[in-house]
Amino acid sequence: MKLMTKNGLLLVLVVVLSFAPLFIARDAKFAGADDKASTAISTFNPNYQPWFKPLWEPPSGEVASFLFALQAALGSGFVFYFIGYSKGKYNSSKRDQT
Repeated sequence: MKLMTKNGLLLVLVVVLSFAPLFIARDAKFAGADDKASTAISTFNPNYQPWFKPLWEPPSGEVASFLFALQAALGSGFVFYFIGYSKGKYNSSKRDQT
């Protein structure tokens, strides 16, 4: 019961921290770093030409956001799988020694 309360509080805290910025800054533009960087470069040097162009442009911002989220999910899944596998392997070898 104590663990469930602790996990529930952590879940509520994560939800509050995730959605609080959306309510605090309702009229803010949440632009990506690429947009801000290209704007900053064009203000400092209007004649700047990029070195290369992307091979493929996503058809919309939603598709780009989805691909970014998918990449983050796969990366974190790989990292946490490796951590869990390593912990299980360590616990197994520790159990075999006793």
